[in-house]
Amino acid sequence: MIKNYGGRKLSVTSSHRRSMLRNMATSLFQHEKVETTLARAKELQRYSERILTTARANDINARRAVDGEIKDKVVQKKIFDVLVPRYMSRHGGCTRVFKLGIRRGDNAQTALVKLVS
Repeated sequence: MIKNYGGRKLSVTSSHRRSMLRNMATSLFQHEKVETTLARAKELQRYSERILTTARANDINARRAVDGEIKDKVVQKKIFDVLVPRYMSRHGGCTRVFKLGIRRGDNAQTALVKLVS
């Protein structure tokens, strides 16, 4: 019996995928938008929403959990000082994916992941 566990593999190893999502989430929280392929954008949306939901508790356990995923101290400070108060009243849906079209080089579908204002 086939069970569809997890998310997209994105044609990379699990360690590469994990570090790629960490780096993209760090860039998303730092610049509040990231342009990438559509499949990566959808995975980044899932990953970043989980980080923001964890951070909403705003206690020592939440800070340690976010520290395990986001390595940049400046971005961690921004998450807890700026983003958590902004999204405290929202029950999910902190990010939005906009389709941009097709990339010229390899015909890949591109998308913009943006934090909701």
